[in-house]
Amino acid sequence: MAHDDTLDPETDLVLRPHRPGDIGHVASRHGALYADEYGWDERMESLVARTCADFVDTRDPAHERLWIAERKKDGSFVGCVMLFNEKEEVEMTAMLRLLLVEPEARGRGVGKRMVREAVEFARGVGYRRVVVWMQKSEAARRIYEGLGFEFVTAIEHEAFGAQLTVELLGLRLE
Repeated sequence: MAHDDTLDPETDLVLRPHRPGDIGHVASRHGALYADEYGWDERMESLVARTCADFVDTRDPAHERLWIAERKKDGSFVGCVMLFNEKEEVEMTAMLRLLLVEPEARGRGVGKRMVREAVEFARGVGYRRVVVWMQKSEAARRIYEGLGFEFVTAIEHEAFGAQLTVELLGLRLE
């Protein structure tokens, strides 16, 4: 798809909470994009589907959210990001997951707007920290570091039929 130079993430997008029909689409887009871009197998889509199902079944709407980014003009899907309570952490920690920006909308600030929205929400509901595990990606890392996230560690492992490097980034909200 062609890059969309007319997309302004501040004026041309709507960020909304998920609704029925979004979960399947989020899983499908992750599966297709990661297969196309990284050669990952169907286990990626399966993991995203399980993550979304668990989120819907157990979430606390006051503290956890899945945002869908859509174009104002036609309601088309542009991306998504999820924030949930990382209950295994001692302090009130939120984890970001499933950040995805459609290829034609990349480089326009869409990812930054979604992550900023999630961080502001996390701060507003009392989280003290936000963390994200991400596939090593300079573009994604620029988004997070531009919002104050700092590198914590990196791990190499095999998943989805590929050798991966994943990085943990964190942001203190105090």
